[in-house]
Amino acid sequence: MDKILVTGGLGFIGSHTVVELQNEGYEVVIIDDLSNSSEKVLDGITAITGKTPIFEKLDLKEKDKVEQFFAKHNDIKGVIHFAASKAVGESVKEPLLYYENNISTLVYILKELKKLPSAGFIFSSSCTVYGQADELPITENAPVKLAESPYGNTKQIGEEIISDTCKVTPNLKAIALRYFNPVGAHESVEIGELPIGVPQNLVPFITQTGIGIRQELSVFGDDYPTPDGTCIRDYIHVVDLAKAHVIALGRLLQNKNKSNYETFNLGTGKGSTVLEVVKSFEKVSGKQLNYKIVGRREGDIISAYADTEKANKELGWKTKLSLDDAMRSAWKWEQKVRGEN
Repeated sequence: MDKILVTGGLGFIGSHTVVELQNEGYEVVIIDDLSNSSEKVLDGITAITGKTPIFEKLDLKEKDKVEQFFAKHNDIKGVIHFAASKAVGESVKEPLLYYENNISTLVYILKELKKLPSAGFIFSSSCTVYGQADELPITENAPVKLAESPYGNTKQIGEEIISDTCKVTPNLKAIALRYFNPVGAHESVEIGELPIGVPQNLVPFITQTGIGIRQELSVFGDDYPTPDGTCIRDYIHVVDLAKAHVIALGRLLQNKNKSNYETFNLGTGKGSTVLEVVKSFEKVSGKQLNYKIVGRREGDIISAYADTEKANKELGWKTKLSLDDAMRSAWKWEQKVRGEN
């Protein structure tokens, strides 16, 4: 089978995608600098699939190292590019770090792919490109709004760079996948989300509060125009998300794409409030969660959920796992990580 490079392949979404690629028979090479992940994740991938992917510890900001990697692996047929810094708050404080890490690395990879006879490129993008959308659910035709943070801006700029490159590079085919909110863990609980330091995302903060690492969960605002006053997001199980990457890659490798640059939203098509996520956790864990309502957080949009029709029809992909499934797997993963399982 084809050899596929997965950058950031030891991260949360990357590791789950490596599992799905290997389950489909692809040969996988991972690049990761381990700045926000652990080499131990390889053990989890191996335990699930029975096969250890090739791993190279490499900083993609070092252009010469990227060139050397592609010279060594000159038979790569496709790249799934996850490697990026992704904490919104940190990006506001350290914009240059984010522009260097998220933009220069993308440029260096695309320069190498231009040299190949043909290549498929999947870009890890985000629904942050839409900001607070004018209409819900959000379609791929929704306008891209002015970014709320340097992180969000790197996703917008990244998409523009890929689109511009594809226009003048017939041998390059690319898809930008705009994720909504990935949650959960693999059902084997061999891999899952393992944030370093204080979690930036809701679900790991919930599970860490449930297990006693965090004292309480802060719910930012209960006066939004939503059913229970809390913000609405589209929470997609990471395994469903990972499978979409494999399908999108197959679309490019089998020349089923309609143009050499395409975009797809990846979500469930259903929004859940913060308190609905809390209730789901309480239901699957049997625990009462300690949380309190605090003031709104600057930059939070009210509501965002995907129109999934394009991905459903064009990719033949649909989510299969529920919010309860995601919360159950996230809780089992948390218990395993803390040695309580």
